[in-house]
Amino acid sequence: MSVEFPRFVAAAVQAAPVWMDSEATVGRACKLIREAAAKGARLVAFPEVYVPAYPYWNWLMTPFEGSRFFRELYKQSILVPGEETKRLCEAARTHRCYVVIGVNERSPISMGTIFNSNVIIGPDGGILGVHRKLVPTFAEKLTWGYGDGSTVRPYETELGRIGTLACGENTNTLARFALLAQGEQIHVANYPGFPFTSRYSMTEAIRIRAASHAFEGKVYVVVSSGVVTEEIISSVCATKEQRRQMEERPASISVIYGPGGQPVCKPLIDEEGIVYAEIDIEREIEPKQFHDIVGHYNRFDVFNLQMNRRPIQPLSFAPVETRPGEIASVEQGQEVQFAELPEAPSLPKKMQHNS
Repeated sequence: MSVEFPRFVAAAVQAAPVWMDSEATVGRACKLIREAAAKGARLVAFPEVYVPAYPYWNWLMTPFEGSRFFRELYKQSILVPGEETKRLCEAARTHRCYVVIGVNERSPISMGTIFNSNVIIGPDGGILGVHRKLVPTFAEKLTWGYGDGSTVRPYETELGRIGTLACGENTNTLARFALLAQGEQIHVANYPGFPFTSRYSMTEAIRIRAASHAFEGKVYVVVSSGVVTEEIISSVCATKEQRRQMEERPASISVIYGPGGQPVCKPLIDEEGIVYAEIDIEREIEPKQFHDIVGHYNRFDVFNLQMNRRPIQPLSFAPVETRPGEIASVEQGQEVQFAELPEAPSLPKKMQHNS
């Protein structure tokens, strides 16, 4: 029997959040999901940490000066799952599409840790998974904690196996290979709008990374970037020099690449909007005849990549050892109870006297 492969429309959103307002930004995201779905999109990708802001202050001022922004970002960061993801899941369910969206995820146990996370949502309204950025880039370390290997995985869907990495992670060859080696077919790479072009051209970096991953892995790469608006500039900048840096362009590009390493739609640069392209998974077969780096075009007897999939936790509980006659429960939230033991026999009189 001949195998049939999925064909569908993917959408990459290029938009700004409602600055430091998670509730309003989620509302904007839901409208963009509806707009993309109305044009036939089955997969809708959003920028890095779209909800509710990217920490531009880390690049503009000292850590002490930026601390007030961090405090506000923490207060606006969201729990996953939580009320905000509930609304996003409902939008995905209503419009029958997959959604990959970047959020600032608040640690459920710590008052000072935020994760740069991509939430993957299915058309049934369920959260398929959450990827936490493994290593924040450069100045971003002032804001985000580290993810772990448990979230570096593609997700099996009716559209194909969807994987995702955030921004500079797409430079990490081993992270990209790990996704490909698990069968990734559609890669979502999301970014902020990044205006500091006199030091670093983000748009050119994105082109190189996306084309490389698409060509090397023979997969589709959906790139979604944020936009730097006047609202963001005015909210962050206190000096003319800070404003000058934030006004450098180009700062954004959203585009979709095919398995040959070429764009399959016209890139959108610096403007807000949505780009669309047809994804045809069958088109990944023929290029892999040339280079299947997770199959016949590799030497796994020569090279070996090992990945730690264990989630990193601040505390782990050692197993409770029980003795005969004891009953122990180590489930979280339950008390450990021990049965009453018989009294120890009394010591011989001679030993009592000697003691």
